[in-house]
Amino acid sequence: MFTLEMLDELHVLMLFNPDNGQEGIKVHHSAEPATVDACQRLFDRGMVTLPDGGYLTPLGVQAVEYAVALTQLLGSNVSAN
Repeated sequence: MFTLEMLDELHVLMLFNPDNGQEGIKVHHSAEPATVDACQRLFDRGMVTLPDGGYLTPLGVQAVEYAVALTQLLGSNVSAN
């Protein structure tokens, strides 16, 4: 089951451009507290380079790839039956 914290982390990961590793993000202290906290957790897990975003690490790139794939799968109208 996805927790609200996991969904917040997925939201932050989806802010990154998966096609450009040189493009980072900055989560400002004035952002929603859930977003600030999610970014810190991603940093603590080694997925981003800074507590307020920065760039994706190799692990973060992999996480974004999975998040994009999951988003595409869940957004698909194709039936598996």
